[in-house]
Amino acid sequence: MMTAGPRNLITDVDGLTVGNAGDAGLSSGVTAIVCDPPATAAVQVLGGAPGTRETDLLEPHNTVETVNGLILSGGSAFGLDAASGAQAFLRQQGKGFEVGPHRIPIVPAAILFDLINGGDKDWGVYPPYRELGYQATQAASQAFAIGSAGAGMGALTATFKGGLGSASARLANGFTIGALVAANPMGSATIGNTRHFWAAPFEIGAEFGGLGMPSPFPGDAADLKIKFRDRARGVSNTTIAVIATDASLTKAEAKRLAIAAHAGFARAIWPSHTPFDGDLVFGLATGASARKPSPDDFIELCAAAASAMSRAIARGICHATPDPRDLMPAWATTSG
Repeated sequence: MMTAGPRNLITDVDGLTVGNAGDAGLSSGVTAIVCDPPATAAVQVLGGAPGTRETDLLEPHNTVETVNGLILSGGSAFGLDAASGAQAFLRQQGKGFEVGPHRIPIVPAAILFDLINGGDKDWGVYPPYRELGYQATQAASQAFAIGSAGAGMGALTATFKGGLGSASARLANGFTIGALVAANPMGSATIGNTRHFWAAPFEIGAEFGGLGMPSPFPGDAADLKIKFRDRARGVSNTTIAVIATDASLTKAEAKRLAIAAHAGFARAIWPSHTPFDGDLVFGLATGASARKPSPDDFIELCAAAASAMSRAIARGICHATPDPRDLMPAWATTSG
């Protein structure tokens, strides 16, 4: 039995705060996850078109065990600058990996493509993402906005606006799991031409509309709905996410948790993990519970990782808000 945490956000996992920053004219933004104390981290990439920074160090065989934070950003490759802004803020706070007299904040990052979304990307010589990364990290707290905020500000799906989503769960074994996702997939999070979410079997209460599964099930449910089928199909996508727990895990176990969370993509988005999505999940273990999961507990954590991720995806799209320049409608403003 799982129940949502008190905030139903990834910050229900002790040791994590999240901040957003964005530019409405740009229709893009940044989301920063701050780990205090540093958290064990790993990553799993299953999409064919990823954009990342500092992900090699997260492999279990590499030296650095923990990170000070993570960045999810819009802006395609330009958005990788956001991690520099996050590093700058954390360095000012005296955070980072100690090397002699120096502290180097460890902040891996991933980006999604939101350049073609109606926003003004004529930013001049330097993109604004370094400053947005600094602002997002500075703003980190336990409460933060979802929907059209942070890295989800300019996100789109095949049928509706995408967005920044988050969800959490308290497990019967006492562990907490939380998901954070910027959903910008090539595919659709809703079934056929309906407003019903693929993630409906995992919904807790009415956290993303309470519509359940459609009945009768539509005959077009298995039809592929692809974003921008007529233009820019190959570069306009990617869902990037974080799955976190308060359990004490090794880097290898954190990677296994990230792998399990990708099942949440597959349960919430059709299709997912395409050659033109850079689908990625960071795995975080804060260890705040000071407990190591038993084998059975870890199986339950992995299952909860998938369900929380699917819920977070639907919540991000459900909470997206309309803008006059939108290329896709906001789910909340449609009917049927």
